[in-house]
Amino acid sequence: MVSLIYTLTTNPAIDMNISSYGLVGKVVNRTFNSVYTPNGKGLNVSYCLKRFQIQSAVLGFFGGFSGRYIVDETRKCGIKVLPVWVKDITRINIFLNDGTEEYKFVNEGSYVSLRKQKNLWRLMETLSDMDTLIISGSLPKGLNDTFYDEVMEICKKKQTAVILDISSAYLKDLIGFRPYLIKPNDEEIKDIFGIIMRDEADVKDVMKDLYESGAQNILLTLGERGSYFYNGSDLYHAGIKKVPLVSSACAGDAALAGFLSIWLDQPDEIVRALKRSAAVGANVAESSGLGLMDKVENYEKEIIVRKVEGV
Repeated sequence: MVSLIYTLTTNPAIDMNISSYGLVGKVVNRTFNSVYTPNGKGLNVSYCLKRFQIQSAVLGFFGGFSGRYIVDETRKCGIKVLPVWVKDITRINIFLNDGTEEYKFVNEGSYVSLRKQKNLWRLMETLSDMDTLIISGSLPKGLNDTFYDEVMEICKKKQTAVILDISSAYLKDLIGFRPYLIKPNDEEIKDIFGIIMRDEADVKDVMKDLYESGAQNILLTLGERGSYFYNGSDLYHAGIKKVPLVSSACAGDAALAGFLSIWLDQPDEIVRALKRSAAVGANVAESSGLGLMDKVENYEKEIIVRKVEGV
């Protein structure tokens, strides 16, 4: 049986990226450059992996016309989708750029009953090729943090490598399951662990603490300060490629996929994986949705990666 990467998005969405010449109250605000994209953090990872000729399959909860649109568009991309259908309509999010600022309007998502949650767990138990599971994004209504426990237990039994990219405070508990990789950012480290990273010494302490708590590998993103990767022995820092921001909505997911597209099969190729991660994130940030990702190879040449000493 050929192994496969699966992505899990419990709260998918259609993203509507639009532009305007400013926002004024109580009048009609005309918009332009509307781009509608099937979205969700795990889905974005699957789309980006496809860009680098890596196959994956999508798991998640979908409902209504918007859920059907996401599933159909994903399948058109040649990506396998195993949907669990719910009664509520899958959410639609709006990202508006007025030429100066970006405004994000993110809905809470559809309700998922316990019966539908059990349907997903049973589906996961039947998957004999689930070598890796990437869990990304928020939980919709009806799911609480203990939903993750059952998913992690299933993966533990199946010896599935789990990659966590979630903003929940429950990440602190899930690290005890020894996930293969976690991808927090600076805000999540502050909100979940109460730590503000002022300098590289703080980063070193955080990385070591996360590793000792159970995370086997950590990819830490710090926005304009770049990113760090730690595997328990070596710590690396990657710089950024500065680009004009169009939408940050998918950039983090794309950066994770860019890293995984190299590192999953070649865990020693950390420098190359970090270069691709930063390049993909930048290229997506200057696009509506995921964009074409057509500048990645050029941007990779501009990313500086260094090994951090004294860890």
